[in-house]
Amino acid sequence: METKALLYDLNTSYGLDLQEAPTMEALEALLAERINDMINKDFNALVQLLYRIDVNETRLRGVLRDNQASDSGQLIARLILERQWQKILTRREYGRKT
Repeated sequence: METKALLYDLNTSYGLDLQEAPTMEALEALLAERINDMINKDFNALVQLLYRIDVNETRLRGVLRDNQASDSGQLIARLILERQWQKILTRREYGRKT
């Protein structure tokens, strides 16, 4: 995964306004912090974000259920980054053929 491409996409498409992150781990940590803030302060905004990004609800529930001792924000951030990367790759693939 490319950190800069993901950061650009998350900031421009979803208005997350995340800071520059030198590594994927740093980006995941920034996103996890934002997600945890949304869990505590604006859960509806988090649900809308997950819907817009198109995170698989069944997978999300399974990951949260199977990792109850883990940080929910971190788990959700990882799923968001994976889904967003899938979308970037799809755009790149179909962008070359046109």
